[in-house]
Amino acid sequence: MKRNVLIIGAGGVAQVVAHKAAQHNDRLGDLHIASRTLAKAEAIIATVHAKGAMKVPGLFQAHAVDAMDTAAVVALIKATGCQIVINVGSAFVNMPVLEACIQAGVAYMDTAIHEDPAKICETPPWYGNYEWKRREACKAAGVTAILGVGFDPGVVNAYARVAEGLMDKVDSIDIVDINAGSHGKWFATNFDPEINFREFTGTVYSWQNGAWQSNSMFEVGKVWDMPVVGPQKAYLTGHDEVHSLSARYPNADVRFWMGFGDHYINVFTVLKNLGLLSEKPVRTAEGQEVVPLKVVKAVLPDPASLAPDYTGKTCIGDFVKGTKDGKPVEVLIYNVADHKEAYDEVGSQGISYTAGVPPVAAALLLADGTWDIGAMANVEELDPAPFLTLLNDMGLPTRIKDANGDRPLTF
Repeated sequence: MKRNVLIIGAGGVAQVVAHKAAQHNDRLGDLHIASRTLAKAEAIIATVHAKGAMKVPGLFQAHAVDAMDTAAVVALIKATGCQIVINVGSAFVNMPVLEACIQAGVAYMDTAIHEDPAKICETPPWYGNYEWKRREACKAAGVTAILGVGFDPGVVNAYARVAEGLMDKVDSIDIVDINAGSHGKWFATNFDPEINFREFTGTVYSWQNGAWQSNSMFEVGKVWDMPVVGPQKAYLTGHDEVHSLSARYPNADVRFWMGFGDHYINVFTVLKNLGLLSEKPVRTAEGQEVVPLKVVKAVLPDPASLAPDYTGKTCIGDFVKGTKDGKPVEVLIYNVADHKEAYDEVGSQGISYTAGVPPVAAALLLADGTWDIGAMANVEELDPAPFLTLLNDMGLPTRIKDANGDRPLTF
């Protein structure tokens, strides 16, 4: 049994995590949130109290910490007595925070693969470049580390595991992420612009025909007929979950597709062609050194500011094909989320909501011992039933569509 949670980060996803953890603080215990900027962490706690989200009276405290400083994170873990760390800070801090959890002997989870600020789109599998190198250290320390437990990666990995149980053989997994909502801004990204753009400026890696395949961004597009939001154009995109699912399903094709409108593609293309999405420093005529990508981030709207006016829905799911008893089968396992409903509940838009609810479900499974395995794991390596059952009750219900119709997924 583990209690007391430390949330690292103070962005839109962290706000969702804070609210959902507060709603379950009777099982999670004391809550703490830490950011480089104390005021941001305090502001999130203020929204929790404004919504009356705390299920029972309890501690929710803000802290300032540099998450890149492993020693500082270890000291904070020990000072707070937290046994579960939910890392929803920048992907740049994954490795120092993971190392802190190993040193402190507490459980760790994140929602994305670690990134080196100086590198973009490294050689696959991406997990093998960073997190997986700490597997033995986690096992030796008896530390549970759950990697990529947002929605995608995270819930979609659990969907693949569910589909696996319905088939004798999995032939292909196509993960499709569609945001059919509107934020009303001329241009904005739904999460950290720096991380968002870095995802799409490098090589698009997919796992097909038993090997890594490479494409350019927006090179391969396809219209997918999605529940609720209808036919949507999505593009083959490099993404975290492909790099772990390909290890579990080496004989299946594993692809990730994300929906983009023409306006986003046009703006992205202009910014990239002008060199404004580069992570490499340049020097201005005045002699100042700047990183173009960070400048673009600075002038774009803060993703958290989009929430009040966001309307529409998201639809994210796995199209999985395979065979059962020698016959071809196909299944779609998916979720639909509503931006306005997310804002009304936790003050964040739907993209943050879908990413922030799953780690709290995972924390609950760590707290009661269900997922406390004392080792490192990606979500598809864990039993999906208790995870998806919790999410059904926490605001992210799962549906399944197959030859028997479209219905709620229950266990």
